[in-house]
Amino acid sequence: MRFVLRLLMMFAVALAVGFGLSYYALTDGRYFGILQSGPWTAWPDAGSPAPNPYTRAHAVRAGTLPLGQAEGLQFTATTDSTGEPLIRSCGYRLDGHTPVATFWTLVAIDAGGRNVARPGTALAMRSRDIARPEDGAIRVHVGTRLMPGNWLELTGRGPFSLVLTLYDTVASSGFGADVDAMPAIVREGCR
Repeated sequence: MRFVLRLLMMFAVALAVGFGLSYYALTDGRYFGILQSGPWTAWPDAGSPAPNPYTRAHAVRAGTLPLGQAEGLQFTATTDSTGEPLIRSCGYRLDGHTPVATFWTLVAIDAGGRNVARPGTALAMRSRDIARPEDGAIRVHVGTRLMPGNWLELTGRGPFSLVLTLYDTVASSGFGADVDAMPAIVREGCR
């Protein structure tokens, strides 16, 4: 009887460790093929013809249709540059440069993948629609309260993610790519 209990306990521990590590690999992915720059993460193999098993499993779990490698790369941020989670009761400023891309979009989504931009406003911030400072950097404000300059107005409460999609980019190719040139996400204040 004691042998059977120990055997069952070993199976339970093995299953818990196996499923726990698999869950970690699919949600965090830090050691399994992600590209990270500050708070921004991307799965560069997602659009390749033969992605690694972790990338494939992440895409299936998230239910996304990734861009092909020649089409672009999608970066997601769930925290600001200090590591604090993004919440809609706070205002944020994206400051800095993006890797070279023909075009980019910035969208705010909730945990269910729904766009949280205020109805009646632009659902996404586009690279061609923003005013830039003289140095060519981007400065975009994100939040529920009115802010000066480029502003992505949000609605509701709770956490959100920012998705920056770079189209026709060399960010993951290694040819002249500067992936460290991602905009910082600075918290400006909370209500």
